[in-house]
Amino acid sequence: MLKYFGTDGVRGVANAILTPEMAFKLGRCGGYVLTKHKENKNERAKVLVSRDTRISGQLLGYALISGLMSVGIEVLSIGVITTPGLSYLVRAQGADAGVQISASHNPVEDNGIKFFGGDGYKLSDETEGEIETLIDAPEDRLPRPSAKGLGTVDAFPEGTAKYLQFIEQTIPEDLDGIKVVIDGANGAASKLIPRLFSDLNVDFRTIATTPDGLNINDHVGATHTENLQKEVVKQHAQLGLAFDGDADRCIAVDENGNEVDGDHIMYILGTYMAEHGRLKKDTIVTTVMSNFGLKKALEAKGLKNVRTQVGDRYVSEEMLANGYNLGGEQSGHVIMFDYHITGDGMLTGLHLMYVMKQTGKSLSELLKDFKDYPQRLINVPVRNKQTWRDNQAIQDVIASVEKDLGDNGRVLVRPSGTQELLRVMAEGPTQTEVDQYVDRIVKVVEDEMGIAD
Repeated sequence: MLKYFGTDGVRGVANAILTPEMAFKLGRCGGYVLTKHKENKNERAKVLVSRDTRISGQLLGYALISGLMSVGIEVLSIGVITTPGLSYLVRAQGADAGVQISASHNPVEDNGIKFFGGDGYKLSDETEGEIETLIDAPEDRLPRPSAKGLGTVDAFPEGTAKYLQFIEQTIPEDLDGIKVVIDGANGAASKLIPRLFSDLNVDFRTIATTPDGLNINDHVGATHTENLQKEVVKQHAQLGLAFDGDADRCIAVDENGNEVDGDHIMYILGTYMAEHGRLKKDTIVTTVMSNFGLKKALEAKGLKNVRTQVGDRYVSEEMLANGYNLGGEQSGHVIMFDYHITGDGMLTGLHLMYVMKQTGKSLSELLKDFKDYPQRLINVPVRNKQTWRDNQAIQDVIASVEKDLGDNGRVLVRPSGTQELLRVMAEGPTQTEVDQYVDRIVKVVEDEMGIAD
């Protein structure tokens, strides 16, 4: 298990856990690892750096950039842009790497540092491990050039326009005739939304697009759609779109004010793509957290669902390895490999509206054959989360519940990635049955591994 890197970069409370000193080390060590194999040694390595709107972004950014320059790297500073925007520009500019300073949907006090390789993909566990080894090395033996060998930093504001042009060109026509309310989470997409949706002739209203450094994700955005749901109904809009702080997620709201999550969005996009012969291998890749209803709805359409462990990075790896072109997470990360290699909230929103325009159907009509299965999740504090697979009583009760559910639901038991917790989740035909199944498993877990009162 990695020490600093989690499922989505290095995160923590800014200036307390994720300090400027750590940002400098990440820039220095990460920059070295990602550029040491550069073929042309006479050409200076180039790394793009960007951030979201939280107040700590500049503090960490200056430290990170100093670390990058200390090993001789040329830095292009984009300023505020979405995470998928950075990923695209790394490839488009032929850069050696990219670094986004963002904690995505987390509250403002948190921040994060997320690396991308020259191919625009997030780093592998092995590469992140190599960076961590250098950070914790007893002696810093990395290069320390001086004068001519030092790195430089230049502003790259034109990157935003290049990214928006790319997004616009992924759909073949304007989206006139659609009325939408858009929630920017007071995050990285806030200033991009008016430019993008105006260019496509969309009738749009916005909320949470006035970032002040402190209001990012503050009861708005993809994890808090309550205000958006009300506004869609109030404005008599056809839909709403909510992004998170770095806009790699998109959660929608239908014309009746009901939330439309990542599972629903993938179902709409996937079935439309399949009908037009564009869904590769008739398969959508999701994580184990996707609702069982998605699997059943896809099966009814003759489509398949492959599942990975939690994390959009693992979805992307599965898609790349096996030639799939649509995948994502229930949380709103949707990856459309025909256009982009990472989850992109604005791209997802555009294509969702495109399907609505082409079919002439509302979101509720497009989801009429999708039935969400009732779900319950309980976090059980345990003494040692790693030993549950070796406990026969726990395995027996899981097997018993799975037998009772048959093809009408599922059980998911997994350890927390950060705490001594065992997460027990079940889905089934009715909430009553699901509650009973989860309670059965939880009781055994508590008896076998639970922490005494």
